[in-house]
Amino acid sequence: METDRRSLAVAALLCLLTATGCARAEDPADQAPQLVVEVLGTTPHDPRAFTQGLQIADGVLYESTGMPGESGVRAVDRATGAELAAAELPPPLFGEGIAVAGDMLWQLTWKDGIAFARDPATLAERGQVSYEGEGWGLCARDGQLVMSDGSATLTFRDPVTFARTGSVELHGRPSARLNELECAADGSVYANTWPTDEILRIDPRTGEILATIDASGLLSPGERAGADVLNGITQIPGTDRFLLTGKYWPTMFEVRFVPAP
Repeated sequence: METDRRSLAVAALLCLLTATGCARAEDPADQAPQLVVEVLGTTPHDPRAFTQGLQIADGVLYESTGMPGESGVRAVDRATGAELAAAELPPPLFGEGIAVAGDMLWQLTWKDGIAFARDPATLAERGQVSYEGEGWGLCARDGQLVMSDGSATLTFRDPVTFARTGSVELHGRPSARLNELECAADGSVYANTWPTDEILRIDPRTGEILATIDASGLLSPGERAGADVLNGITQIPGTDRFLLTGKYWPTMFEVRFVPAP
């Protein structure tokens, strides 16, 4: 009888170890390609900007910022660097991500449950829509908005009404806190993961992680001392290059994502 008990215990342990090994081997996050950042150039960035959203559309660089009394969105001509328009959010509103979808720019708020619809040219407010939960990142793709709320969920919304149309869960990283988003030209979504220097490339149809990107080491130790987290990613249209920056970062980086050595 004692031998039988020992045999059963050994068998159970082997099953557990095998199952654990298989689970690790099949973890989509572990199997995704590992990429790093290749810096191609830099430009100054406002170190007072608590960056929440970044997007290039029609030659204009849009950036949204957070913090009560400091929240807003501004539009800058990419070619000249001239500020074209700016809009502020009154306190206590806390601004979050932005997305240009057609003739509308949407701006999220963190815990206020309000999305602002704006004219992309003037940033004048066109209206407000209420939504449930927190607002973090936002981007536009294939006639829909993709929104993050600080969890491992991406929520889809109508680009005209902002109504919720569906969602997808991130595979392999149930505890991930997806933040600023970029809907890339190839259909994938790039997501900053708070509070890390990691960026995930995600298939928004399935939630599969297509690549993990290590974006650490962009700032010098001196710059890092006065900065907050990496947050701000946008693809430069017609290229494989991206702009990256962060909250209170003094620099914006033009980068390409390449295989890790």
